[in-house]
Amino acid sequence: MRLGIISALAEEQHGLLEALQSPSRHVHGMREYTTGKLWEIDAVCVLSRIGKVAAAMTAAILVEKFGVTHIIFTGVAGSGDKNVKVGDIVIAESLIQHDFNASPLFPQYEIPLTGISRFATDVTLTERLAGAAEKTTRVHRGLIASGDQFIGKLTQIQALKAALPDLLAVEMEGAAVAQVCFEMGIPFAVIRTISDNANDEAAVDFMHFIKTVASRYAFEVIRNFCKS
Repeated sequence: MRLGIISALAEEQHGLLEALQSPSRHVHGMREYTTGKLWEIDAVCVLSRIGKVAAAMTAAILVEKFGVTHIIFTGVAGSGDKNVKVGDIVIAESLIQHDFNASPLFPQYEIPLTGISRFATDVTLTERLAGAAEKTTRVHRGLIASGDQFIGKLTQIQALKAALPDLLAVEMEGAAVAQVCFEMGIPFAVIRTISDNANDEAAVDFMHFIKTVASRYAFEVIRNFCKS
């Protein structure tokens, strides 16, 4: 395994770079990729920045230039379900681009020429990641939706939940990484710590959470994963 670890923001990956043994930094496409060993696993850590295009580009470079064989995206997300609370972890079993709509040419959410709207994560990788996360906090598994917008209004999350009743969390990158990994045959998993309720207080809650909790959660889960 050569594991690619992607996060959108530095706080979501805090501690992992410091944990890399024999780190080597490489700049490509305006991003810094750091290679090394994470608890005996060969790894490449990188910040994608925010949004689907940024995440997709980063994932593709990890595979094509750095030869990763597996990818994990770790970061924060807004809750998409009343039973998913701030501080919980959601591990994706599938991901959908909630802002993608090529209808009437194709069904809403379906990615043209793939026949797929929901991209399934790798079962083995997801099971291992879930086991690692369960040592940290309460874990949920299911659908995560991605889109190029911060969901920060109650009306937005209510509309998404009505359209996708099994939705657990909303974020801005995971489904793009999922599509890249699907098309390139790379096993992948997505783990998100819930930072806010995707409502009118989401922006304030997000900034507070990502500075105080997100980094610790990401570090602990990835450490447990690498040692498992």
